[in-house]
This record gives sequence, C-alpha cells and structure tokens, in this order.
Amino acid sequence: MAKSAVKASQKTPAKQAAQKPEAQAEQRVEVQPVPSAMAASLTLGDYALTLITKQYHRLVKQEAGVLEDADPEYLHQMRVNSRRLRTALQVFEPVVKLPKSAQAKRIQALAKTLGSLRDLDVQIEALREQYRPLISAAEHPATDQAIERLQARRKKAFKRVEQTLADAKYCDLKAAYKDWLAQPLYQPLAQISLAAALPDLLSPLLSELLLHPGWWAEPEDEETLHELRKTCKHARYQAEFFADFYGADFQGWVSELKQLQSDLGAVQDAHVLLGLLDLDPKRSPDLLQVIQNQRQTALLGWNSLKAKYTDAAFRYSLYQMMLTPA
Repeated sequence: MAKSAVKASQKTPAKQAAQKPEAQAEQRVEVQPVPSAMAASLTLGDYALTLITKQYHRLVKQEAGVLEDADPEYLHQMRVNSRRLRTALQVFEPVVKLPKSAQAKRIQALAKTLGSLRDLDVQIEALREQYRPLISAAEHPATDQAIERLQARRKKAFKRVEQTLADAKYCDLKAAYKDWLAQPLYQPLAQISLAAALPDLLSPLLSELLLHPGWWAEPEDEETLHELRKTCKHARYQAEFFADFYGADFQGWVSELKQLQSDLGAVQDAHVLLGLLDLDPKRSPDLLQVIQNQRQTALLGWNSLKAKYTDAAFRYSLYQMMLTPA
C-alpha cells in the first residue's frame, strides 16, 4: 500500500525547562501521565509526536554537559535518552514518516558511541568505589594501575564522542528533527485510535521477550544473557511509554523488568571488567574474588525470576494484561 504523508494538527509541545541530569535519572515515564479514559481521543500520531518530541529534547539538552565532561551523569542521560528515542522510533515506525537523517539507525550509531564511553565510566567507578575498598592494601597498586589503563582508554573514547557530536551527520540529525518537529509527517496508520492499538503495540515486544533463548541459558552463557538484558531493556522502555494506560499490575511488571535488567547488567559488567583487566590470580586474588562474588550475587536475583518467566501460567497472564488497559 502506498504511503501518504499527513501534516500534524497537533502543535509541538514546548521544550521542558533545563534541569540537572540527576533529576532526570531513571524516570519511569517519559511523558506526563494521561488518564486512560483519554486514550480513545488520542490517535497514534498524537502520541508518537508527544513521545518523540520529549525524547529528542531530553537527548540534545545533555550535549553541552557531555562535552564539558565534568559530571558523568550528563553522558549517562544522553545515552539513556538516545536508547529511549530509538525505541520510540521503532515502536512508531509504521506511524511517522521521518527523514533519513532522523531515523533509528542514526540514533543507534550515536548511542553506540556514547555507550563505549559510558561503559568505561561504569568500570572505572566500580573499581575505584566498589571493589578497591574491599581488597587488601597489598593489591591497591595493581588496582590503581588497572584504573589508569582504563582512564587512558577513556580519553580515546571521549575523543570519539567529541568527534561524533561535531560531525556533519549529527548536525544533519538535529536539523532533520528541527524540521520534522515543526511540521511532522505521518503515515495513514497515524489516524488509528491509541486505545484500540495498545495491545497491538505491546504484544510484539512481549513475544520477543518471552521467546528469548536467554530464559533457558546456562549462567556461563554470557553472550546470550547479555542479549536477554538488552531485550529486557527494550521491553521496559516500550512498556514505560504506555504504563499510564494500564493499572497497578502493569506498573509492577515494569518494575520487575527494571530489576531483571539490573541483575543481568551486573553479570555483564563483571564479565566485561574481568575481560578488560585480565587479572593474575596470584597478584590480585582479592579483586578477582570480589568481582566474582558480585556476579554470583546478581545471578541469584536473576535465578529467582527466571523460573517465573518460564512458567506457562505467568506468561499467559502477561498477554491477558496487555489486552485489558485500565
């Protein structure tokens, strides 16, 4: 079917006042709460514009703080909001008509560059604040050397971020969003009622999550668990977009996804750190042990939820929940 473009009748929401990045951290929903009774009056186009606008503005207002490089929270927030924007674009791909420079692939490339730097920040902070206080003084020199090596890698990663944010592709991305938000174009599906489409929007993400092989993976299968973590994150972001149209059970499920993501993230962080450091058990036995303990603790949390998500009755209940907005 040929695609048609329809001008938006809804005005672009005003930009939010600037706030410190820590005030934005891990906000559950990226839009103002909307009573579920209003879902019938909203179209997919209306809601797509609201979400994309919010996510884009949250993304770009971190840019100056990232380049200043004085507070890592700006980088964290820019990375998170790049992922949320990408998720919104994937959800509403059949609804909006975006220029090539604004599409999800461009956001994915930006998120990858930001993520490389952010991952190093996480590892450096873990070594310095979490692990170093738990090991013997005899291992401090080797640990400090490891931190210095990671900091050297961070300098290179930060340079790549600087180059990316000054690159013509990033400038084109911002220009494309400025034009599209001023005069958004939609595909025919944008006219459908949001209320009618909620189960259709959410069911695919639930299928992707529940059919992921990670639920049946062994603890040693780091790669598969990491992929499951990314799927949990994607599902959580998408679910948060629509959480205000569902009840308390849905909110609880979103919180559970966040915990799953956190547990699997701790497993992955320990795995990556061990790979980066390549520790000598004779030289750094304490550090090696505390990192392995962190991984085992995270796996305990993961295992407590693994059985639940492979239970047929629970899986069926999730689909029933998607079909019954509040």
